[in-house]
Amino acid sequence: EVQLVESGGGLVQAGGSLRLSCAASGFTFDDYAIGWFRQAPGKERKEISSFKSRYGGTYYADSVKGRFTISTDSAKNTVYLQMNSLKPEDTAVYYCAAVRLTVLTRLLKENEMNYWGKGTLVTVSS
Repeated sequence: EVQLVESGGGLVQAGGSLRLSCAASGFTFDDYAIGWFRQAPGKERKEISSFKSRYGGTYYADSVKGRFTISTDSAKNTVYLQMNSLKPEDTAVYYCAAVRLTVLTRLLKENEMNYWGKGTLVTVSS
């Protein structure tokens, strides 16, 4: 059974950093693409980053490019989202998601993902 559990959210001041974790079980990163999404209050959920270790790469939305970075720990089957230079507009519930995929060539959309975590709240104060 595929499971995803996010952690690491919290309250941070503008300009600060947070690292989110997505602990995965039931699959390996070689066969699945991982996506990070976020949903701000009153808004739709949006894609911010996609990653696949084999036959893939890392892709970022323009809104986070240069500030957010994905990394992985294969031994722990965990994907991290390092978020730097946080802005109040980064306030949202952050989700990780997964989909079985052979090749990743672009940022994945919400409706392309099969498995979701429950999310972790990030609040950036001004």
